[in-house]
Amino acid sequence: MGKSAGGITLALVAFSGFPLGDAVIKSMAGDWPAPAVAALRFSIGAFALAILLFWKEGRQGFHVGRPMLHVARGFALFVGTITFFSAIYIMPLADAVAISFINPILTALFSGWFLKEKMRTTTWVATLVAFGGVLIMLRPNVAAFGWVAVLPLFSAVAMSALLILNRMVSTQRSIFAAQFYIAFWAAIFLIIATVAGHWFVPVMTIASAPDWDVILRCMLVALTATGCHFLLYMATMRTTAAAIAPIVYIQLLIATAISVFVFGDPIDRTAMVGGALIIASGLLLWRSERKAATVLEA
Repeated sequence: MGKSAGGITLALVAFSGFPLGDAVIKSMAGDWPAPAVAALRFSIGAFALAILLFWKEGRQGFHVGRPMLHVARGFALFVGTITFFSAIYIMPLADAVAISFINPILTALFSGWFLKEKMRTTTWVATLVAFGGVLIMLRPNVAAFGWVAVLPLFSAVAMSALLILNRMVSTQRSIFAAQFYIAFWAAIFLIIATVAGHWFVPVMTIASAPDWDVILRCMLVALTATGCHFLLYMATMRTTAAAIAPIVYIQLLIATAISVFVFGDPIDRTAMVGGALIIASGLLLWRSERKAATVLEA
């Protein structure tokens, strides 16, 4: 197997693992509030990453420049996580995942606004198509679940902001330090939200300590999510980002299968049309970026 093919295989495994973790989170709906589950998941992840960082780099590994950027990364991940976890608690997994795929389009927009990168016509076209897809997907969901159905859209905005912040710290420290600090600050914000929700939001009240199976499932999600992120990092070392980008849509196929066959969610044909538009816009953007990269290299 060639180096490029190996990178694509790693990316395929990584992207296939994310919806499996989402399904585990969805399976805890009713067992424990979404903010508490998210706080436990990231606390476990931060603890494990702290041990790994210390083992690899010692105490020096915890020293980073521009610490407030890492706080901002953690806050963006906190918002993206709590909104997405809440979304998959109340709506079909496939729909929540599909709406979150507007993330690349939003990232392209944010790059133009905040990083002053030039916006091409193709980007604007892809953006309009993607937003059309989101509106189509939200129409049946808002009718069924109310305006809480826009939660995955908020999650996509937060995760796009996170990608911009990641680029701002991409030259700092190692991947271990970057992964630890984002998990650490996300855990801090999630713990604060969990405590506040327990006291002030009735649906977030924590009636008791988590059962052992909730803890085990959070540990499983922390392990698989961290592992998938590392696999993606290794994939980018073996092949180009342009080759990896389209593979992200394997998540929607797996999420749809889990949604239908595991949770018994019906397939909404209108929502499928919206999801197809979001995927088409992402592929259009990917093709445009790949062509631009080829011209730049030439």
